[in-house]
Amino acid sequence: MIENFSEKLKKYAELIVKVGVNVQKGQPVVLYISVTQQELAHLIVEEAYEAGASEVMIEWKDTFSEREFLKHASEERLENVPEYIVKKGNYIAEKKAARISVMSADPGAYAGIDQKRIAKNQAAMGKALRQVRKATQNNDLSWTVVSAADQAWAEKVFPEKKGQAAIDALWEEIFKTTRIDKADPVKAWHEHDQKLHEKSDWLNEQQFSALHYVSPVTDITIGLPENHVWEGAGSFTPEGTEFMANMPTEEV
Repeated sequence: MIENFSEKLKKYAELIVKVGVNVQKGQPVVLYISVTQQELAHLIVEEAYEAGASEVMIEWKDTFSEREFLKHASEERLENVPEYIVKKGNYIAEKKAARISVMSADPGAYAGIDQKRIAKNQAAMGKALRQVRKATQNNDLSWTVVSAADQAWAEKVFPEKKGQAAIDALWEEIFKTTRIDKADPVKAWHEHDQKLHEKSDWLNEQQFSALHYVSPVTDITIGLPENHVWEGAGSFTPEGTEFMANMPTEEV
């Protein structure tokens, strides 16, 4: 087991709430997370309310149930999303709820499922949740995508390990890349964000005409348009609230 795991997980939840989506007083929060990550989910809920959230909605994810649905649901149901799902998506968009997505599922969770059935349902869900997707893409609300360690994914990342050993190894990497190993992860992220903003400001001042990439097997030049804009790690809502759409993030 990871030393001080519960303490690190609590720091992770705090980071997600305070830096990832930067929950504001009176703001609703919606959390998308696997049923296998209950401990982290409860910590995030606790941190969100302490930050002033008006309500925290949990959208539990269960790949087993989703596989069974995709295998057995009628064609009509695959292509028609119930109205309550549409209304909930619209509510999230209208209230500008902070959206936290915790990714942990097996990348091959839907292997063997008819791809046409998956595509039909994805298209229907995309249409039904158009309003909340648009709000997210436009940064009308704060949102973040983070990771958690589940066994199936962990064993793919660390094929030489099995079970808890693989899970622990993946958690260690997640904690490392999200700076949970620092004394004050929230402060460390603010410093990291500032550094990336400084880099993007410098690139904007230079206004290079092109980027030239060279390696033993690569020699490519990518032209850049006039008045192009580089951005740092953090994004902003129209109200000026900064959030991190992805953690970890290292690029501009």
